Amino acid sequence: MSMLTPPGMGGKYRITGHRFPHMRRPRNRRRIVLAVFAAAAALSLAGWGTLQLVDVFTGGGSTTQAARDKGAKGIKVGDCKSKTDGQPATRPLPRPADITVNVYNATPRAGLAKTTADELKQRGFRIGKVGNAPSLYDKKVETTGLLIGSPTATDAALRVLGTQVSGTQTKNDQRQGDTDVDLVIGNQFKNLAGKPDADKALSALGVAPANAPGPAPSAVTC
Repeated sequence: MSMLTPPGMGGKYRITGHRFPHMRRPRNRRRIVLAVFAAAAALSLAGWGTLQLVDVFTGGGSTTQAARDKGAKGIKVGDCKSKTDGQPATRPLPRPADITVNVYNATPRAGLAKTTADELKQRGFRIGKVGNAPSLYDKKVETTGLLIGSPTATDAALRVLGTQVSGTQTKNDQRQGDTDVDLVIGNQFKNLAGKPDADKALSALGVAPANAPGPAPSAVTC
């Protein structure tokens, strides 16, 4: 038997040539399948991570976009429980049509209360009582006039009415509500502010003047 004859072959087979046979281990299909699945999972994770990075740097993503859309719509006017930049939202000011003005004349000039009330009515205000001032103020108001209302009216109806006459003083009393106010005409009163100037002052407060062609820009945040 040749030394190149594998044991157990009994000389029945002979190996010729200069190369030796190599024995290969049988292929394991299970390992191949697992390897394919592992590669696919790795590619999926890599793709998902790439999308997340794109969202971070571009501001994309359905949740982020929805939040931006909600912010773009703004906060509804009148929803004063909302907050902007950590500060309480500003309460919207009443329109002239929502304010009832009682006009009283504290000067010796007759008819001043009525003419002033008529002009305020033309500017969109509702008119309540018109007449001479009560004894507490009659002939005792040396300024242009007094604007009187409840404490809650100070930053509401009284601010709006104050756009119509300059040089007035503000005073609070114990009445209820914040849309019923008084204008007590004083000795230095000549006339109401010019309508163009009064309309500009209203617009600056975010209040639309009466008979305005369009809504005034809002100065409130809620």
